[in-house]
Formats: sequence, C-alpha cells, structure tokens
Amino acid sequence: MTLQKTREQNYPEWYQNVITVADMAENSSSPGCMVIKPWGYGIWERMQRVLDDMIKDTGHDNCYFPMFIPLSFFQKEAEHVDGFAKEMAVVTHSRLKSVEGKLTPDSPLEEPLIIRPTSETIIADSFSKWVKSYRDLPLMINQWANVVRWEMRPRLFLRTREFLWQEGHTAHSTYEEAEKEAQTMLDVYARFSREALAMPVLTGKKPEFDKFPGAVDTYCIEAMMQDGKALQAGTSHFLGQNFAKSANIKFQSSQGTQEYAYTTSWGVSTRLIGGLIMTHGDDEGMVVPPVVAPHQIVIVPLLKDKTKNEEVLAYAQKLKSALATVSFKGERVRVKLDDRQKESVDKMWEWTRKGTPLVIEVGPRDVQNNGLMVRDRTKINLKEWKEIVSFDSFVSSASARLENIQNSLLKQAEDRLNKNIKSDIQTPEEFEKYFSNQNVFVEGEKEKVSFVRGKWCGDNDIEEKLKSMKINIRCIPFEQSGTEGVCLITGKPATLDVIYARSY
Repeated sequence: MTLQKTREQNYPEWYQNVITVADMAENSSSPGCMVIKPWGYGIWERMQRVLDDMIKDTGHDNCYFPMFIPLSFFQKEAEHVDGFAKEMAVVTHSRLKSVEGKLTPDSPLEEPLIIRPTSETIIADSFSKWVKSYRDLPLMINQWANVVRWEMRPRLFLRTREFLWQEGHTAHSTYEEAEKEAQTMLDVYARFSREALAMPVLTGKKPEFDKFPGAVDTYCIEAMMQDGKALQAGTSHFLGQNFAKSANIKFQSSQGTQEYAYTTSWGVSTRLIGGLIMTHGDDEGMVVPPVVAPHQIVIVPLLKDKTKNEEVLAYAQKLKSALATVSFKGERVRVKLDDRQKESVDKMWEWTRKGTPLVIEVGPRDVQNNGLMVRDRTKINLKEWKEIVSFDSFVSSASARLENIQNSLLKQAEDRLNKNIKSDIQTPEEFEKYFSNQNVFVEGEKEKVSFVRGKWCGDNDIEEKLKSMKINIRCIPFEQSGTEGVCLITGKPATLDVIYARSY
C-alpha cells in the first residue's frame, strides 16, 4: 500500500495515510475512539519505558487511582470543573434492564460519577489522607492511565475521546519547592522529546488565559510540525495551594502550625505519537527514531528458490543471533526476523512504510558472499539508501548506524525549527498579512507560514482576536530578549517575547 497524498498535496490526508500504511491505528466502532494497533502501541510502549525511567530517576513512584470520580470532587474546585465541563463523560446509572426486548438504563446512582478527564481532584483526596506532617512531604507519584474527554472532532492520536497518558502529581511543603518541581518535570519532558523522540521543542509558560484550569502557572513544551503548526507536546502545572485548599491537604509544619501543601501536576499522552509522525514522516510513510522503534532492525530473507530457502533462513538466523550481542544506548538491539510466507519485496516495503530504522535483505547470493543488503530508512530518497556490506562489517557497525539515524533525525528537525521561526515582523499590519497566507510549510518550499517570535503587551483580552486569525500564543519563552517593541496584536508598547503560531 502506498500513500495516496504527499505532504505538499494535502497534509491532513497525508497524516491519515501514514497511520494507515504504517498500520499504527484505526478508528474504532466506538465513536470518537481509536484502536491502537501493535506497531503504534509498540512505539507507545517504548516511549513509556524510556520516560518511566526518567520519571523514577527524579524520585517519583508509580501508583494507580480510580477512573470514576465523584461529581462532588469537581464541584469543590469551580475553576477546574469549568475548564473541563464540556468534555466530561458522566455515569448516571449502575445497570441495564430489558423492556420489551430493548435495554434501558436502570438503578440511578446516588451521585453521578465522572470518567477521569484528569486526576487532580481524586488524587488530592488521597493526598489529604496521606499527608499529616511535614515529614510526609514531598509526596511524589505518577500513574500511567487512560482518560476520557468528549472530543467532538476526533483525529487519530491527536484528539480522541479516550487516550493514554501519564500524569504526575506531587505535594510539597513550600511554594519554592513545588514551583521548582513543575519546572524540573518540564525539563524532563524536553530532554525526553529531544533525546528519545528526536523532536526538539521550545519551552516556556502559557499566558494567563491559556493556563490549566485551577493552576497558578502552566509550563509547556511546543514542537514544530512539518506543516509549520505547533503541537503542545507536554505540560507541567504549578497548582499553588488551590487544590490543597479544596481537598484539605494540610500538614503540621516543623514549627507546629497547620499549613496547606503546595501541589503540582504534569503529563504527556499518546498525542506524542502524532507529533512523531508529523516531525519525521515522509512521502513514503512513517520514520521512527531508533530509541522508540519497536524493532530497530528487521531482517527480510529472500525466499525465491526453494532449494536454497533453508540455507538463507539459517543465514538470517545467524545474523539475528550475532546482533543479539550488540547494544545501543545501554540496551540490546531489538531485531526481528520476518520469515512470513509473503513476497520479500512486499515485506521490505511494509517495514519501510512502518519506519523501521534499518531493513536488511539476505538472499542466496549474500549467503555465498557472506554479505547483506542494508536499507537505511532516513536515506530513502538518496541514491545510497541501499548498501551492500559484509556480515561482520554490519554487525560491528549496527550500533553506530542506529546512532547516526537518531542524530540525523534530530538534526533535521532542529534545522527546521531554527530556520522557520520568523522574528522580523514588527507591526500588527505585517503580522496579520503574514498569517493571512494560507500556504503551509512543506520540506523544500520557500514560502512558509510557521512560528512567529514577536512582542505581546500582556493584555489577556485578546483571545477573540487570536481566534479570528486562527492562531494563538503557544508560549512565553523562558529566555527573554528584554528589548522594547510593539505588541503584534494590540499595537501597544511591549517588552514580552512570545511564540505565535497555528496549532493542533
């Protein structure tokens, strides 16, 4: 199966095509939901494993909380419930009954239950029971779970009614410690995105009007997709004492006084897989960085001559066994031998569409010459993407080849990000003219609509203006120039640098 559209022809269709030809996911019969297929879920598992280690390295432990949350928990935190009210799925009955052959709800619940859109309220309830003294702090936990938000315009991986994520929650004795925790976890996300996903990001703070409901500050990582749009790839929230006060998370301080704790929450989700597709995919399909590839190397034996199939399979197995001794970034290289009864060329292209970093072909001639054919996924549009090498040479170079692929994907994405942040727009008129251009960024084009780094006066009453232009403020970068200029929205004097962009 080949892609029906290129990125330049129709970027949204290209995105859907990549998911299809890579066999990553499909729409479910349950409206608005998706089935994550083995290759897509394998990528998520790899993301989980790498990020889980990073989370635990910063002192957090995993646990699990119920997906059903009493409505009264949300009512305690008015600002929080207002932010999620339109997305909540509500359970009102506990069973069904059959009436004239039709099933109808029965036994109304005494209190409606919300299917977890996020867990601040129910985790805060547990924290209020666990925290009694300053000696119980800091309390730092994480959970891997599913959440439900009633998305009306679902899109595979980017927005579905049910999705997978991790959410961290912590409680601290001081403002400073909690705020530092929120920024520490943002840094973990930025490093994970760069080092594992080869996806560079901008870091900063959300404007007041775009904070997480109930937060004091929301920090974020923003990635640039190939069409020039932004993807919010992760968020970390400093919640102050807001949730502690509503849930009564109190502790006795070292001075003997009763104090409210300071809390944080932070999370990333399966939308990172969407980001991975739109960062690295090309017109042949998916491209997966080796760190998160379920199979880093796939061996495809060429089984055309029945008299030689047995020796070709034995040779392929020998290669797989040899590669089992090779490590990449501290782990054994993940190798698959694809000996399915299927045309070899079809298997080769199947793994190419899936984005496997290295696909190796071995046939009777390779057995005779003690060689093999290496196909590097990142070089598919170059003449040298196919390379004949010796058996021993490949085994000894396999780790370095994977390292080169990981680094080349990161460099390509970094070059795109650095090249396409426009910072020479000085007036609201220039700004509106720029975003009135409907062209999208595609590799190789000269005209691009992408990120704009420009001034903002700090006026929070600009949401409607931004919506009318179909853009938003993605973040307020931590690194500020300190220069004076003109707000690109209001025309007022401004010193604050922000990132403006269209987004997913």
